[in-house]
Amino acid sequence: MTPATRSIQHTQTTDPNGSTTMNTMQEDLARAHMSMRLGEAQSMRAGHQLARARRLSRKAERAAQQARLALARAL
Repeated sequence: MTPATRSIQHTQTTDPNGSTTMNTMQEDLARAHMSMRLGEAQSMRAGHQLARARRLSRKAERAAQQARLALARAL
């Protein structure tokens, strides 16, 4: 048996819990991928919340300015 063959056979041996090492690697990869996607989604949500807060802030500033103008006209 060559060293490469031994390493391949070793990665496909069964663990005591019944899953193979290769399956464990795939699960780890899937877990890492999901974690990355979750991080992306959270950062997108944060960006959307920031954009919404800025829009609302500008809207409040415009309303305050209009109120000041209306008060000035009334005097």
